[in-house]
Amino acid sequence: MAILKVARLGHPVLRQVAPPVRPEAIREAETQRLIDDMIETMREYEGVGIAAPQVHVSRQIAVIEATDNRRYPDAPEIPLTVLVNLEVIPLAPEIEDDWEGCLSLIDFRGQTPRYHQVRVKALDREGRPLEFVATGFHARVLQHERDHLLGKLFIDRMKSLETLTYLAEYSRHWKR
Repeated sequence: MAILKVARLGHPVLRQVAPPVRPEAIREAETQRLIDDMIETMREYEGVGIAAPQVHVSRQIAVIEATDNRRYPDAPEIPLTVLVNLEVIPLAPEIEDDWEGCLSLIDFRGQTPRYHQVRVKALDREGRPLEFVATGFHARVLQHERDHLLGKLFIDRMKSLETLTYLAEYSRHWKR
C-alpha cells in the first residue's frame, strides 16, 4: 500500500466527470491496489472520505470512514465503506447548511448546503451491489464524495463565499 499525492484545487482532474468502473474490473489487482491506497491516503490525511479523482485517477471510486478522526472529532462513526459507481438520491427536500472541508482544499472550511437524507446505490470492493439510506453527517460525506466524481467541489455548492474560511480562523471565530 502507498500514500498517494492529493490533487489540489486548480488541478484539472478535480473538474472532470469520472467514468464509471466496469463491474468486471473491480476485482482486478490494479483496482484493488488503488482502493487500498485510497484508504491509506484518507487515513494518513485524516479525511472522512476520498474519491479517486482526488488522487489523480479519474474513475468512479470513493471510500469513506469516520472513526476517531482528529479533523472531525464530533463526527458520528461511519464504518469503512468502499463505493464504486456511486449514486446518491435525495429522499426528502430538507436541506441543511453545515461546515465542510476537503483534502483538495486543505485548511479551508465553508458552510455548504446538503440534503439531510439520501439513498445510496453503489458496488462494493467485491463488485456486489450496495444500497442503503444515510442521514445527517453520513449523507453529507456521501454527497461530497459523489460531487468529486462529477467534477464538483464543496465551494461550488456554497450559497455564498462569505463563510469560506481558513481552518485556523474557523476554529477561532466560527466553531461552535
